Amino acid sequence: MSPDRDTVRDTDQDVAPGAEPTPDARRARRRARGPRLRPFGLRTRLVLAFLLVAAVGCGTTAALTYRAARNAILEQTQDTAVSAFRDQIDPLVISLPVNPASLRETVLAIARQGKPRPWRVYAEYGTVRVSSTDRPTSSVITPALRARAQARPATPHGSFQRVVKSGTPYLTMAVPAVFRTHASQGTAQPTGLVFYAVMELDEEEANIEAMVTAARDGALPALAVALIPALIASRGVLRPVRELRHAAHSMGRGRLDTRIHAKGSDELADLARTFNESAAELERSVAELRNAEARARRFASDVSHELRTPLAGMLAVTEVLDEDAGGLDSDTARAVRLISAETGKLAVLVEDLMEISRFDARAAELHTDEVDAADCVRKTLQHRHWTDPEQVVPYLGEGIRARLDPRRFDVVVANLVGNALRHGAAPVTVRLYAEGGELVTEVADRGPGIHPDVLPHVFDRFYKADQARTRSAGSGLGLAITLENVRLHGGTVRAANHPAGGAVFTVRMPL
Repeated sequence: MSPDRDTVRDTDQDVAPGAEPTPDARRARRRARGPRLRPFGLRTRLVLAFLLVAAVGCGTTAALTYRAARNAILEQTQDTAVSAFRDQIDPLVISLPVNPASLRETVLAIARQGKPRPWRVYAEYGTVRVSSTDRPTSSVITPALRARAQARPATPHGSFQRVVKSGTPYLTMAVPAVFRTHASQGTAQPTGLVFYAVMELDEEEANIEAMVTAARDGALPALAVALIPALIASRGVLRPVRELRHAAHSMGRGRLDTRIHAKGSDELADLARTFNESAAELERSVAELRNAEARARRFASDVSHELRTPLAGMLAVTEVLDEDAGGLDSDTARAVRLISAETGKLAVLVEDLMEISRFDARAAELHTDEVDAADCVRKTLQHRHWTDPEQVVPYLGEGIRARLDPRRFDVVVANLVGNALRHGAAPVTVRLYAEGGELVTEVADRGPGIHPDVLPHVFDRFYKADQARTRSAGSGLGLAITLENVRLHGGTVRAANHPAGGAVFTVRMPL
């Protein structure tokens, strides 16, 4: 069943000039301006998360590839160099003691056979230092490499070490020279001579740097390509969310027959189905409430209309009885006056119920005219005989012209002053002044004020602060009617407690 869409009014049009927009009006204006841009909305967070995962994946893959490729390049180079260096040292026939001249020829020959690139070869035997360069020793060869080479001089496999000096990488190798006691099958014996070779690794480092640059340059296009599936994925996730948001806005505007097209079997589809089920249940509940409310309004209106005719006759009879009550005995006279008073209260209640029914049916009409506001307040006080300065003290700003419905403004002032006299304490002050394009009417009393728990409910229908007080001089609808009349003028009414004591009701209406 579709709700009454035609009765849902645009909130912006209900805000009167000079009045503060309601929260509903502000929300309607925000919806009219369209969706607000959110720099860190769900779409942005999804795309960033997708790109972050892609970046982490690219970075991890690049790091692992770099590490494996670097180790492979360096190991291949050092294995080739160490093997070639050992192969050249192993067959050497060393004559002891060492002849520096012949040793230099041997070092130069070894240096010329360097693989995969030329070596700088050094030989050390006791205090003898010979090299293939113009310097007898090298600062690249570390004490740690010398210690390992001299600790096991009989081991022909040698040792190696990668060293970085002044930003240049080097491979340093050390192989001790040995001799065997019985040809090739004999035991290797140390000679005390150790050969060192130094080879630059700048080409390998250049290859590694080129690989890093290629990985870095390839990561940026990969991230750019990853942006496309990120946008597609975020769009697929956000489409149901947008539909849900639009559906929620539509329901907020009163279109309770709004439904979402649910497809698939994922969590978002389950959410859409749950929304549809909740919307259907809410539509049924609201329809039942609206029907019950309409029946209650019709009942109150019908009862009020039906009571008016017999009440008119009862009022006429009670007026006659009041006039003759002086000639009756005391008990009968007291009963007659009680009947007359209660009949009057019943008449007021019926009139208030009819007035409320008109507001509920949106049949209340506003007949405005440009009037003198102070003169309207004076007439209200005079018609109710509230002219005693010990009871009501008016402070009326003169010359204030306002566009009001005089009858409804009279009801507003009369209800507020009457409420102050019944539940507060004299003197009641009535202030009237203009402020910021608004007509302000303040009614204050000198009573105990309104309890904080009661303040939010003072304009509720039939609300009683003291639940034990079942009988009241009023109908319980006076302040509710006041609120409706003020709203009809596009104004506001507020109840509060004065710091000096007593309750204060403030009405603001556009001039």
